[in-house]
Amino acid sequence: MERLVTTSQAAQILGLSLQGVHYRIKNNQLKSIKKSGKTYVYISEYVEDKSNNNTQPQIVEIKEIIKAKDEQINLLKKNIKWMRKQYSSEINRLERNQKKIITVFNREIELLQSAFNEMRSIYKPQIVNNKDNQKQEAKSEIKENVKEVNYLSLQQFAKMMKAYGKNDLEIKTIILTAIKSQDSRFLYNKKTKKILIRDTDFRDFL
Repeated sequence: MERLVTTSQAAQILGLSLQGVHYRIKNNQLKSIKKSGKTYVYISEYVEDKSNNNTQPQIVEIKEIIKAKDEQINLLKKNIKWMRKQYSSEINRLERNQKKIITVFNREIELLQSAFNEMRSIYKPQIVNNKDNQKQEAKSEIKENVKEVNYLSLQQFAKMMKAYGKNDLEIKTIILTAIKSQDSRFLYNKKTKKILIRDTDFRDFL
């Protein structure tokens, strides 16, 4: 025959702590049932009540605790070993992938360099010729512009202004004002102190 008792009563009868009772329930060493949120344990009618014997239960309880601790340590060691293995495997995988990626990048760089060199060998002569042509055209244009520009001497400019009724003071004022305002028709060389006057339209002075 079996009787149904609470976990506290089972601990007293068996001479165990509550932890020891719950440990045996968990490991199916004691039959139990839950009613109204409480756990009850089946105890045989013939089980001796050890609540008055405190020495032996304490020894048994310590052994059970040590056993549970050892089992937990072994489980943790297995988990750590497995995690180290997984970590090493993942590191190796990443290193292999990194080497593959670097190899692919190096190949791409070599292909791009080869393509660039090929394009440069094809288009460089054309670019050089175009630059030479552009330089030649620019020089020709400069020469043509130089040829087209005519200059007047100071005396010629003064004679022209006098023909329009300007006196010497007015002519001098026109020249000085034009040089100060950086009129492009009047070029003044500070070193030689000479004035070059472009032969162009001077109607704004009249």
